[in-house]
Amino acid sequence: MICKSTIRKSWRSVGISTAGAVVLGLLATASLPAQVSSYTDNTAGPSNSAPSVLSGVGVDQHLNTQLPLNLTFTDDTGKVVPLATYFGKRPAILALVYYQCPMLCSEELNGLTSALEMVNFRPGRDFNIIVISIDPSEGTDLAAAKKRTYVKRYGHPETADGWHFMTGTQANIDALTKAVGFRYVKIPGPDGRLTQFAHASAIQIVTPTGKLAQYYLGVEYSPKDLLLGLDEASSNKIGSPVDNILTYCYHYDPKTNTHSLIVSRVMQLGGVLTMGLLGGFMFLMFRRDYTQSHTEVSGNHGTEKKVNG
Repeated sequence: MICKSTIRKSWRSVGISTAGAVVLGLLATASLPAQVSSYTDNTAGPSNSAPSVLSGVGVDQHLNTQLPLNLTFTDDTGKVVPLATYFGKRPAILALVYYQCPMLCSEELNGLTSALEMVNFRPGRDFNIIVISIDPSEGTDLAAAKKRTYVKRYGHPETADGWHFMTGTQANIDALTKAVGFRYVKIPGPDGRLTQFAHASAIQIVTPTGKLAQYYLGVEYSPKDLLLGLDEASSNKIGSPVDNILTYCYHYDPKTNTHSLIVSRVMQLGGVLTMGLLGGFMFLMFRRDYTQSHTEVSGNHGTEKKVNG
């Protein structure tokens, strides 16, 4: 699996952090050839365009679209419930993932949880968190395990009733992802079978009436944006589209048991950019110290000449 970012125009919903520095590094080196792996083989070669598998992957922002709340899914206790169960009183954060995703889905949920730790609103009291697997083969045990992991990570066990990890049938998954605009493609896993998914990373804010109010793309989310999005959605306000900063997840490399070259390149570019900034800062500091010392020496020489004269 390789994760790759496509950046267009806006930095909205992305904090200026280490991840921001990595993106800046990518922009600065956009003319360099990138190396990616086709999902049909395990070899890598130079390419300046996204692999063909990504043509069917993306997030179309269907703001103000009504979710089909009559759809039923199985919750993390094994109970089949309609989506309408979680709406009517408070907004919700919706995340479409799959629980056995080798990398990106965990990063998405980690980013969401980390952002929520800095938000005053609480799951179950002020909003619901609805996580639904796009893999119909995944069952209740996986959903329950993921819930335990993220409730523990969040650090507020009393909010467990506000976290809902669900699974469903292919028909209901298709109906929900179509309404959300979440496009994904099934791809071969390490065993060669179609057991993994090429998909993008995004979370959605949904109003109490079940309408899509806001999209946040990527795997890191601004606590301020989440707070604002939930606050506006609670009043059934619909937000504005955000420019695409899509993080794609596709193709696990069974030969190396890694997520391959793009991840390595991103880390390298981030390191190079950091070293460059640090080097530039040190150069300016040394130059200032040198100038100051040189000025002081010159001043002392002038004083000595004046005294001697």
